[in-house]
Amino acid sequence: MIICSIYRSPKKDEMYLYVDKREGLERVPDALKEMFGAPVHIMDMPLTAERKLARADTAKVLTGIQDQGFYLQMPPPKEDYLLDIHVNRPETGVR
Repeated sequence: MIICSIYRSPKKDEMYLYVDKREGLERVPDALKEMFGAPVHIMDMPLTAERKLARADTAKVLTGIQDQGFYLQMPPPKEDYLLDIHVNRPETGVR
């Protein structure tokens, strides 16, 4: 078990960084920190292999933190039909 700190990216919706609370962001590469933006702390939580996460594989999160000092959760892919709705949306004149 580790105590995991979770940070949200201010630059990219639904992008999160998981790190060991004891190490903080010290093992996160500078290039990733620059791309991620100034991390916004969301929460700390105990993380075990048995714990379920909403949109990340717990085993991959634990392995990433152990091996490289962090796990980066990317935003989910946009559904193609949602993109079509947005692009082809008629102008209503209402703002």
